[in-house]
Amino acid sequence: MDVYATDFAAFLPNKPVPNEEMEQVLGLVNNLPSRTRKIILRNNKIKARYYAIDPATGRTTHTNAQLTAEAVRRLQPYPGFSVNDIECLCCGTSSPDQFFPAHASMVHGELRNPTCEVVSTAGVCVSGMTAMKYAFMNVAQGLSRNAVATGSEVASSFLRARLCGSAVTPEKAQGVEKDPTLTFDADFLRWMLSDGAGAAFLTSARPADRLALRLDWIEILSFASQFEPCMYAGAVKNADGTLSGWREFAPEEILRTGALLVKQDVKLLNREVIKTSIDRTLPLLIRKHHLKPEQFRWFVPHYSSAYFRDKLHDHMVGIGFDIPLSRWFTNLTTKGNTGAAAIYIIIEELLHAGRLERGDQLLCFIPESGRFCMCYMKLTVV
Repeated sequence: MDVYATDFAAFLPNKPVPNEEMEQVLGLVNNLPSRTRKIILRNNKIKARYYAIDPATGRTTHTNAQLTAEAVRRLQPYPGFSVNDIECLCCGTSSPDQFFPAHASMVHGELRNPTCEVVSTAGVCVSGMTAMKYAFMNVAQGLSRNAVATGSEVASSFLRARLCGSAVTPEKAQGVEKDPTLTFDADFLRWMLSDGAGAAFLTSARPADRLALRLDWIEILSFASQFEPCMYAGAVKNADGTLSGWREFAPEEILRTGALLVKQDVKLLNREVIKTSIDRTLPLLIRKHHLKPEQFRWFVPHYSSAYFRDKLHDHMVGIGFDIPLSRWFTNLTTKGNTGAAAIYIIIEELLHAGRLERGDQLLCFIPESGRFCMCYMKLTVV
């Protein structure tokens, strides 16, 4: 049974935060301006992002569940749609508001819609796509007449200075000029991540009055058996590459060790993420689905930084799958890196900007560096 995404919606909290105001919102670590911020922003090309933080008071303005529920409310898949019509709700995030109840249950509680199936998916960026795939399969199998999939993040909850105070010392900051990787494990991601939520409405009913996106396939491939963890939170990475979770530490040690921070093994990331994303993954899908680069009107990638853009393209050319950069679409510069929500927010803008035409094929790309999990999705405009 064919499945169609008849609408995408996005919600970004508060006003956009320009680069020069980031530290005012997130706070100064050790009361010192970051020496890595300008270096990182120069590479990632992000000019604005959104935080669920009141810049005047520093208080949280939206929970993750509230962000997600608002994105769902903004869906308009057909005239007269109500959240009461949802039969299956699938929500993915890497930053739930609590360990449990599960994120989808909290979103369901915010929506206050009638009893329905709810599914929560965890992970990092691909968690929004595991939610999408569950919704896709549910509708395709005829188990539900419709499903709503979401991806959302409140990354700012990890990025505030009060969590970083003991992890990035003045001495460590002073070494950044000579070796920018010194604080990349924690400080790097403060200037990369932001908040937002996106939602998609999936149904087997093909609309007659609007463009929709047919979901042709979603492929999710994990390489965790080949690599140690690369991006992690709630843990400390040991010398042998294993993780020690935060529950292994006494309460006073958790802040001292930075166990709650989002961290990235940047050396491992730079060495393996492009090779795994393209060289190890895309040829498998080219053979399986008989793909040709010329068939795609749009390549829709989620990448964390413009630093990776040319590298991705070079590797695609290297395997004989050149989609020209003129056919790439992203809104990283203006919407920031919203993790699990990013692909929803990108497609929402592309769909509602009037740039799609019937027959266009889209190849979407969502990498996750947590322990290297790669997702590709093919869509056709109908």
